[in-house]
Amino acid sequence: MAYRDFMTEDRRLAELRFLAEDNDYSLNDSVMQTALGEIGHGVSREVIWADFAFLAELGLITVEKPLDDRVTVARLTARGEDVARGRATVPGVKKPRPE
Repeated sequence: MAYRDFMTEDRRLAELRFLAEDNDYSLNDSVMQTALGEIGHGVSREVIWADFAFLAELGLITVEKPLDDRVTVARLTARGEDVARGRATVPGVKKPRPE
């Protein structure tokens, strides 16, 4: 696996885990960018939006754009939580290690 692919899969898993930790299972793109930066994934909002689109296509999250598209909000689905916790796997998202 190429380094870039490894980083992308790891980042997507981190995004799902951050959503799983949130009280209402949702975060906006700004908060996600800050959270990812704290764990070594300093990426642009465009990268986060692309990840959100990928994860939504797989049914792992839903995406909303309230406030006249000035913010993008991702919300975890039940399937997304299964992937975040390692109960299910999907291509393009790293499988978590046992805790």
